[in-house]
Amino acid sequence: MSNMTTVPTPRDAEPATGPAGPGRRDVIVVVALIVATIAEAWLRTDLAWRAATAIVTIASLTMLPWRRTRPLLVVAVTTVLSAGFEIVQVLNSTPTGGLVTMFAMLTVPYALFRWGSVRDRVIGAVILAAGLVCSVILSGTSLFTPDGAAGTVAGVAFVGGAALIGALRRERVTSRAREVAAVRAQERESLARDLHDTVAHHASAIVIRAQVARAATGDEARVAEALEVIEREASAVMEDMRSLVGVLRAPAEYAPSPGRDEILALTTAGPPAVTVRIDGADDLPGVVATTLFRIAQEGVTNARRHARGATSIGVTLSHDDGTSRLVVMDDGQAATPTATGGHGLRGMRERAALLGGSVDAGPREGGGWMLRATIPLRSAR
Repeated sequence: MSNMTTVPTPRDAEPATGPAGPGRRDVIVVVALIVATIAEAWLRTDLAWRAATAIVTIASLTMLPWRRTRPLLVVAVTTVLSAGFEIVQVLNSTPTGGLVTMFAMLTVPYALFRWGSVRDRVIGAVILAAGLVCSVILSGTSLFTPDGAAGTVAGVAFVGGAALIGALRRERVTSRAREVAAVRAQERESLARDLHDTVAHHASAIVIRAQVARAATGDEARVAEALEVIEREASAVMEDMRSLVGVLRAPAEYAPSPGRDEILALTTAGPPAVTVRIDGADDLPGVVATTLFRIAQEGVTNARRHARGATSIGVTLSHDDGTSRLVVMDDGQAATPTATGGHGLRGMRERAALLGGSVDAGPREGGGWMLRATIPLRSAR
């Protein structure tokens, strides 16, 4: 196993994080906006250049599908189109005006600060500011008049508000991604400690049997028995190690790995009373047994904390068709779950996923809450 540590990327050096490219929904939205633009230009009688206004608006709208992958380019093109058209109108002494569908272009500053890199955001902000200044100047009103001040404030509010929402959304998504990464790293470290204990147990048995075989030279029966045990223990070690190849761990004090017996020990008289039933799960790989215990422990803890009015909590562990299934349920009134599902549940999902399994939780019919976990045993071999 490698002890490489990943140096976190500074927030100011984060690259653009947009998706691969335009999707079907982008195309549908743009087509709908183009149709609305044509209809509005046709019906508006207060526009001096209806056809030209519609063409410039449509040209700007067609850039929207690339707002996530090329936010700076979209900002530059749409700003130049808008400012250029206003300049042409002013030079021809034509009253400037726009279509309502141009409000869709507020998604451009949002996308810049949501998906753009630091460089894109800085340059894009300068371009947006220049576009606002140009628009105010071309409007022919002074900043010191009520109309000029109101127009400037409105422009800054719309564009700045969209940019602020994009920045806040980016921060929230980034923060959640870091949180998930921290939980995943913690669970991997915990699994590595459990694997260490399992391997140490089997290795000790191998060493002892090897010593017995060496001391029993000439006794073929004892040597054969020792070699059989060594083969079995070595196979168990390989199975557990194969299930967690690539898991990185930090130095830590190791405690015995919990498993099936500890799941049984969750039984308590309450309140609420906790009952445990284990069917056909006598011979589980050490890592799987430990993971199931962690999940059962988390499920029981959550039920005690959040299930209002619960009188009983049931834990059932079964093993069939090469899959271990764990169910934790209570008869209380479930509290409203958080948007992220809680740190504990998220950690259990990450731990189960490392073994090819899954964990889900939700209300059950008839009242109460149910947590279900499945782990395929072949993923741990």
